[in-house]
Amino acid sequence: MPFAVRAPESAPTAPRPEDERLPLGRTAVHAVQHVLTMYGGLVAVPLVVAGAAGYGPQETALLVAAALFVGGFATFVQAWGLPRIGSQLPLVQGVSFTGIATMLSVLASDGGMPSVMGSIMVASLIGFLAVPFFAKVLRFFPPVVTGTIITTIGITLVPVAAGWAMGGDAGAPDHGSPANIALAGFTLLLVLVLSRFGGPAVSRLAILLAVLGGTVVAWLLGVADFSAVGEGTWFALPSVLHFGAPTFELAAVVAMTIVIFVNMAETTADIMALGEITGSRVDARRIADGLRADMLSSAVAPVFNSFTQTAFVQNVGLVAITKVRSRYVVALGGAFMVVLGMLPVLGQVIAAIPLPVMGGAGVVLFGTVMSSGIRTLARVDYRGGANLVVVAVALSFGMVPIVVPAFYAQFPDWVGVIFSSGISSAAVMALVLNLLFNELGGRRRTEAMGMGAVGLRVLSPREFAALQDGDTFVDGRLVDAHGREVPHATSQEQYEALRARIESGELSSVEQVREACRQD
Repeated sequence: MPFAVRAPESAPTAPRPEDERLPLGRTAVHAVQHVLTMYGGLVAVPLVVAGAAGYGPQETALLVAAALFVGGFATFVQAWGLPRIGSQLPLVQGVSFTGIATMLSVLASDGGMPSVMGSIMVASLIGFLAVPFFAKVLRFFPPVVTGTIITTIGITLVPVAAGWAMGGDAGAPDHGSPANIALAGFTLLLVLVLSRFGGPAVSRLAILLAVLGGTVVAWLLGVADFSAVGEGTWFALPSVLHFGAPTFELAAVVAMTIVIFVNMAETTADIMALGEITGSRVDARRIADGLRADMLSSAVAPVFNSFTQTAFVQNVGLVAITKVRSRYVVALGGAFMVVLGMLPVLGQVIAAIPLPVMGGAGVVLFGTVMSSGIRTLARVDYRGGANLVVVAVALSFGMVPIVVPAFYAQFPDWVGVIFSSGISSAAVMALVLNLLFNELGGRRRTEAMGMGAVGLRVLSPREFAALQDGDTFVDGRLVDAHGREVPHATSQEQYEALRARIESGELSSVEQVREACRQD
């Protein structure tokens, strides 16, 4: 029987790779790099929500500061860890893109921001209570579902970037002017140039540097106005329930619960990816501890005027690139974010950045989300056509409220709150169709094959040790709990050679191992 190839498991007494402690100077430098890597994505969500709600610079600055404060708190808890809370992996947390469309739908209802905050609280608590059972629910979130949802998130955000590029306020005299769009185009061009010619260090910060460059040009042209920066206090603790006491509407809670379960699936995937990158064992208990941190921070976030939290995949990539696996680096980065969240002046600076500049950066930022979903969909097995139907119908269903916003105008309010979000629409349809085409059909195929006639089997200790929680066989392929195929060796000699290359660090990802299996 072929052996499954995985990152080596450490002995219980051996130190874990993520527990490495670096010198203080190196720890601080890498911590800052993590903050800068996720900064653009972190502040994008509060800017989108603030614009949709019609908030001015002060409220926008407050939402940005809150995102930093809560994201830092969530990151520290996730990386440092508390008893049964936190994965103790170098996992950076921040405001999730997944909930944007749902929040905008709830904002447009009579409940406004209090209903948004209330729905996040209740949905996060539901997620927290569901953690022990999520391993069973996770099978309903294979790549065909998560890839469809993530792709829809990116597509949903494209109109936001276009609106920013035009100037934001549709009633403004210069809305959609060539000058605004040219400024957005200049910022986009900067992102592309820095990404192509800036080298690895610069390209990772291309969006942040392009926003700075675009803002400088806007200031020189007299478009950027920083006159309000510095007004009020420079240091302050985040206010509590600034937008009023939360309210709880059933439709909003249902829609947000879908978002929460998608977030849990994403965070699970990131935890498992980090396990592969760091060479540390990730089992069901560790995933559950990470999800509890995710849900706890999401439930607390509305108290401090922020939104749902999730793992930032770009920082998972940064760990793979830098090979710095210490969780203490990320924990310090979380502490830095908490401090930044107590500097309202920083939020004022960000709120003063011209929207066309953010629009140019948003094309890349939101497009990256879309491409991440497409990359996930590329792992889907389309043989037989069932998954093709799932993706086609779910994506189309998700596009309806984007291309025809008034499609559900004549429906009851609760239908509009759930389905006027393209993300919620795509999520519901993908889940239902995957259940119909794959889960129920899979049971019928298994029964039809007469599996009971196979006979008794027993695994050797070596074979059993190669398995991890959530592993299963699908159509003759061994896949992990998130539906990703586990590479396997075809001979003992190939197996030993691959393990040696993993232990030496030559192979550090599933893709590299799979390619090595093919080459050997």
